[in-house]
Amino acid sequence: QVQLVESGGGLVQAGGSLRLSCAASGRAFSTLNMGWFRQAPGKERAFVAAINWSGGGSTYYGDSVKGRFTISRDNAKNTVYLQMSSLKPEDTAVYYCAARFGVMWSTYDYEYNYWGQGTQVTVSS
Repeated sequence: QVQLVESGGGLVQAGGSLRLSCAASGRAFSTLNMGWFRQAPGKERAFVAAINWSGGGSTYYGDSVKGRFTISRDNAKNTVYLQMSSLKPEDTAVYYCAARFGVMWSTYDYEYNYWGQGTQVTVSS
């Protein structure tokens, strides 16, 4: 079992920054591929970013956040981060951390085995 707890969400003005954290417990964190997804009101959950457990922690981003968001991990702290910059009102959503086994990340939410409870991010214009 893996437990994931997100934190760091809040209200920020457009153009501002936030850093989300996801603390993991349970199975060895260093062997988990980690992802961030988000769900805006009335919309389906969408892929944001992911990072591998191996291969130097390769990363991948959704098109809408490339160049603005950065995913990273600290295996010593069992934590994955999402640094969000140049935030836009359309980034407003509940952000979820997810973990999956296997050799690499995925952009499909159904391929993730564990989920956090989510943290709200609201960007005002």
